[in-house]
Amino acid sequence: MTRKKQFGFSMLETMVSLAVLFVVGSIVMSGMGQLLRTQGSIANRTEMHSSVRSATELLQQEIGQAGRIALSSTGANVTLHSAVVASTAPVSFALDSTGTSASIYPGEWLTFDVGLNREAVQVVSGSGASGTATFTNPHPALAPVSALGAFATGIVPPATTCGGGNCGSSATVLKIYGDINGDGNMVYVEYTCTGTNGTPGSLYRNQMPITQATKPANDNTMILLSNVLPNPNDNSGNPVPCFAYQVQPLGSGTCVTDVAVTLTVQTQNKDPQTQQFQLETKALLNVSPRNVVEVYDTASLVDPTRAQPMPPSVTNLLLP
Repeated sequence: MTRKKQFGFSMLETMVSLAVLFVVGSIVMSGMGQLLRTQGSIANRTEMHSSVRSATELLQQEIGQAGRIALSSTGANVTLHSAVVASTAPVSFALDSTGTSASIYPGEWLTFDVGLNREAVQVVSGSGASGTATFTNPHPALAPVSALGAFATGIVPPATTCGGGNCGSSATVLKIYGDINGDGNMVYVEYTCTGTNGTPGSLYRNQMPITQATKPANDNTMILLSNVLPNPNDNSGNPVPCFAYQVQPLGSGTCVTDVAVTLTVQTQNKDPQTQQFQLETKALLNVSPRNVVEVYDTASLVDPTRAQPMPPSVTNLLLP
């Protein structure tokens, strides 16, 4: 009697095959899960790195530009509207500017004319394109006028006082002003770094014209970085500030010739692998405000009139 030939798998073979398939599938799924978690970690850190890099690049650019003075729009020719005579008391003058109107302020040093008649004159009073000043030399109509030098306090020194109280830059607030954007418009910019050990804060950038009457309060539209944390302590155990300053004496005041910026930020979401927030500390230790440094050297060695004084309107914006 012949045995019938059987086709297919036995129950045991089927169970072994399913077990192998299950093990292989588990390994594949585990690898895919790990890949997704790694990708999540990388995306998390990439987003944080990109945000911090953008903020620090802007800080570096604007600190370098701080202190630049502009009499009118970039490339405009500024001239006397009509002739002025030599005087022993302040006389009125007016300026003409191509493109946009010139803008002066009390205390500003303006350089009039060229050649032997050239002189630096300090504005006694005025606003817009007209003011008063005392002239040693006569100057004809259409004589060129320029504002040379830079604001020595373009990075507002920490020891600055307003109304009897301190209103200068601090460890958490950086105050700068000048033609920050290089477009001929002088603005005041304030960076504020917030955050405590328990609650992440933000880095705010608040910009306004230097002639604005009041400073707007920080709001969510001004946030450059969120999830800002206090910086780690240094090797001596001292807290590292967001902003630190190298201060030099200049005349009867001071100027800031270097700024150190240190920011610590955590990721928006927890790391998929460690279930902890990832942290990054970015430090710019020697950011030089080139306009302030240049006028510091010039005013110290050659011409003190190149160190332009702070406009009175800026003083109002320094107040909290």
